[in-house]
Amino acid sequence: MLEWLDPGRRPIGDPARVHGEGRAARVAVESAREQVAALLGTRPRQVVFTSGGTEAVNAATWGALASRPARPVVVAAVEHSSVRDATTRAARVEPVAVDGLGRISPDAVGDALVSCERAGAPAALVHCQAANHEVGTRQPVASVVAAARHHDVLVHVDACAAAGHVELALDELGADLVSVSAHKMGGPPGIGALVVRRGLRIEPFIVGGDQERARRAGAENVPAIVGFGAAAGALSGQLAHEAAEARRRTEALLAAAAAVPDVQVLGDPVDRVPHLVCVAVEGVEAEAVLLGLDQAGIAAHSGSACSSESLAPSPVLEAMGVDAERSLRLSVGWSTTDDDVEAFSVAFGRVVGDLRALRA
Repeated sequence: MLEWLDPGRRPIGDPARVHGEGRAARVAVESAREQVAALLGTRPRQVVFTSGGTEAVNAATWGALASRPARPVVVAAVEHSSVRDATTRAARVEPVAVDGLGRISPDAVGDALVSCERAGAPAALVHCQAANHEVGTRQPVASVVAAARHHDVLVHVDACAAAGHVELALDELGADLVSVSAHKMGGPPGIGALVVRRGLRIEPFIVGGDQERARRAGAENVPAIVGFGAAAGALSGQLAHEAAEARRRTEALLAAAAAVPDVQVLGDPVDRVPHLVCVAVEGVEAEAVLLGLDQAGIAAHSGSACSSESLAPSPVLEAMGVDAERSLRLSVGWSTTDDDVEAFSVAFGRVVGDLRALRA
């Protein structure tokens, strides 16, 4: 990215222009598009660059509903807040329940679609995340897509938590719209993509120009797009290796957490994304655990209200029937080392033990 961030090294031209600087920028953007498409198992022309996963989600929801007004959207409470908020702002929600692992049932999706039809308002869209962003549980996306196809309903897949961590093969999956984010896979923040199924035309969410083949207006963020492409290119050659290393480390994190009494694994411990796990710690609130781990140099997260920007408990954990004030989310990335895992193993038991002693 540095080459494109320093005007002294390379002036950034508008990729839409025919002068030399513009043509060089266009080559960089299209090369990155090819890298992202290769990682996701789709065609470059289907990749629309956005400012991140949140914009991609909003663009998918807006685009799907623009030509299908006043029709409900099938969505589960475990979806990301960007999915839920974009939907409730624009349409009536047809809810879908999940099980104790946070997993959607394709049969429940089918039942919801039938319910919409019987009410006289066929659904416009089904949201189904590829994997849950808090507990890591993978969803039966292919079966949900098949159920929606039976009812001629569009499907949007939020793949932000899964892209770059598991194989997706989007063309084989057949979803209509897929959202991804670069920073979730080690790329720069502020860049993402919406993958649009071949042959599908939707209204653009951001208008005012013909960039991205008139699917997303605004000058392309060339440095960030280049960074996104570089991350995707690196992962394309070693995704299986990185996934194996991530699972090995998260299994070690789970083992260290489970060695402490009254710690419960949340989500599916097996059928999950490899880089993310979640546990519930009885007897202490998660916020105190997070602060204790932070003092030990370990950054973690929780689904509790006080550890996020929202004042409400995690709807994901509530839908699973879990106390959000006791959850601890642990993830690993490309920079995580075995020493980091060992540091957590040493600190976690001590932090929880000290807090329980204070409570007693």
